[in-house]
Amino acid sequence: MNVPLGSGTIELRLPGCDVTIAEPSGGEPVDVRAAAERALEDPLGPPLADRVEPNDDVAIVVTDLTRTVPDDVLLDVLLARLERLDVARERITVVVGLGLHRPMTDAELETMLGRHADLAVNHDPASVVEVGTIGATGADPDRPDGPASDGVPVEIGVPVAEADTVLSTGVVEPHQYAGFSGGAKTVAIGAGSESLIRYTHGPALLAREDVRLGRVAGNPFREAIDAAGERVGIDFSLNLTHGPAGVLGVRAGEGRRVVRELAAVARDALSVPVAREYDAVVCGVGAPKDANLYQATRGATYVALGDRNPLREGGRLVVPAALPEGAGKGTGERRFYRRLRDADDPESLYDELRTGYEPGAQRAFVVARVLRDHELVVTNSEVPALVEECLLGAADDVADAVDPGSDVLVVPDALNTLLVERQ
Repeated sequence: MNVPLGSGTIELRLPGCDVTIAEPSGGEPVDVRAAAERALEDPLGPPLADRVEPNDDVAIVVTDLTRTVPDDVLLDVLLARLERLDVARERITVVVGLGLHRPMTDAELETMLGRHADLAVNHDPASVVEVGTIGATGADPDRPDGPASDGVPVEIGVPVAEADTVLSTGVVEPHQYAGFSGGAKTVAIGAGSESLIRYTHGPALLAREDVRLGRVAGNPFREAIDAAGERVGIDFSLNLTHGPAGVLGVRAGEGRRVVRELAAVARDALSVPVAREYDAVVCGVGAPKDANLYQATRGATYVALGDRNPLREGGRLVVPAALPEGAGKGTGERRFYRRLRDADDPESLYDELRTGYEPGAQRAFVVARVLRDHELVVTNSEVPALVEECLLGAADDVADAVDPGSDVLVVPDALNTLLVERQ
């Protein structure tokens, strides 16, 4: 069989191993444009016409190149609807929600947004405005959107803060902390500042039991993000979810409802029951996530820290990843790399990070959490020496990373597969 590597695939050969393939049903694909237009016609909550006036300055926050989203199609549909509502094109700014990732180049924006690239600006996390606070979960775990006296500042980029109407596109896909991404997360994190990222991605929140892959209801990370979205004043979201077969659904309207509905669609399509434990798991990632080590390690942590860890104690996670950008070039990625590079061992790094860390280093925290119990080997990369600097193993090929005779689970699309307990 083949597993992803960059924009292509590599052939997987594991002679002498007992191999099981975790392939979700995948669901039934939809036509993105048609589904987006239907979603705008039948929104979850008030229609877009009730959310925007012709003279409004409109900010539309979109994801960056680390997400697999046909933003050009979603944006095209959204802009066509705004035109029908008499909103002039020159009143619209498309804000690329970078979070702490690196800015996108003009060429990348052209590829991602097509003829609408001229409207785009990269979010600048240093140019933000405070729009309110949310309650600190650590101070009051049952009230993540509690009184301002508990407050964590919610800061948002100037183009979003100054807009009369705030819209967003995005993808509802499995997310290590939020359960599923999308909704308010695209704006509050993507177009926000370090303050909210530092809080939501800090050890006090990430160590909580209900902060986990695939869980939306009762997830304090998700609740904090949604509360922040209310402070920002996100008026309308147009999101999709996808699986191995392609885009599975599109919804529009109020962010919380959009996420709930699309998460249910994704969960049905992406869940794979696991009945036993394995010696090794091969975690497929592929482009765009395997561009750098920061993103590619999601394949391993999604498997080991999901609903059902399929590995035996001491088992090995194997991630084929090209890594043309090395550890990553953004602020968060560099912090992640430095933390792993400078650590002596996973246990001491985990203990150190539990006392706190700067935004971006949360990925080092969850990687350290996994490395306390499992080995992680990255194969087929362009930078094996860098990988080995980061408490990880490196190998030329998947077969070199798996012991002969191993019981192996192959997850071809680890970022879009939910491993769950067999009922």
